[in-house]
Amino acid sequence: MSRIPNAFKDGRAFIGFVTGGDPSLEKTREFVLAMADAGADLVEIGVPFSDPIAEGPVIQEANLRALAGGTTVQKLFTLVEDLRRRTQIPLVFLTYLNPLFRMGYETFFRRAAEAGLDGVIIPDLPFEEQGEVRDIASAAGVDLISLIAPTSAERIRKIAAEAQGFVYLVSSLGVTGVRKEITTDLGAMAGEIRAAAGVPVAVGFGIHTPEQAADVARAADGVIVGSAIVKIIAEHGSGAAPFIAEYVGRMKAAVQKNEK
Repeated sequence: MSRIPNAFKDGRAFIGFVTGGDPSLEKTREFVLAMADAGADLVEIGVPFSDPIAEGPVIQEANLRALAGGTTVQKLFTLVEDLRRRTQIPLVFLTYLNPLFRMGYETFFRRAAEAGLDGVIIPDLPFEEQGEVRDIASAAGVDLISLIAPTSAERIRKIAAEAQGFVYLVSSLGVTGVRKEITTDLGAMAGEIRAAAGVPVAVGFGIHTPEQAADVARAADGVIVGSAIVKIIAEHGSGAAPFIAEYVGRMKAAVQKNEK
């Protein structure tokens, strides 16, 4: 059974992201555990890919470092198994479709379930083409998490009605990366999603300061931060864990700031 509902059961969730294998698989394990200890409610692990079309320069470079270090999908499944012996925090892969296609959808999701993965986000899989992948993921007990972007206006309710785990609401147009301001009317979009979805709404793309996190948390059930954490890893390398923990602690406090 998916652990994803646990991320939202005590209030607004903070969701952190790391690129698997950057700078090494051993350090990814350390960073995930540091985030969990610092208050993260769910962690996304990026599967490194040579053409990550939704990613900005920070995560693109992390992908290249991880691939150069020999990171593979199979090694990441082993990492998840290892993490499961140490923590029950919900874990999700963010991966492009090609690695799943190469492995075979049934093999991928069977292995994901065996390892203890809770969900998968596939940015380059349009909602209208999810059918076969969704059926196989559901049969394995792994949530296929849908993204909704500001351009999805006519499709919001359709996507939300089929949502599993949580809805990933993209805050802004473009690729991942920190942004000075977020101008999308997140409150209106989140409200429309909630009207059709039976799962929480978490917002990602561009969020990197506690002030932004607090603002977004007023509209959403969760806040997702990726590039800012990956940037800390790029700056501090193998010694990044305490810096990640300090950052996650501040962001988690900001997310919970306005809760009653």
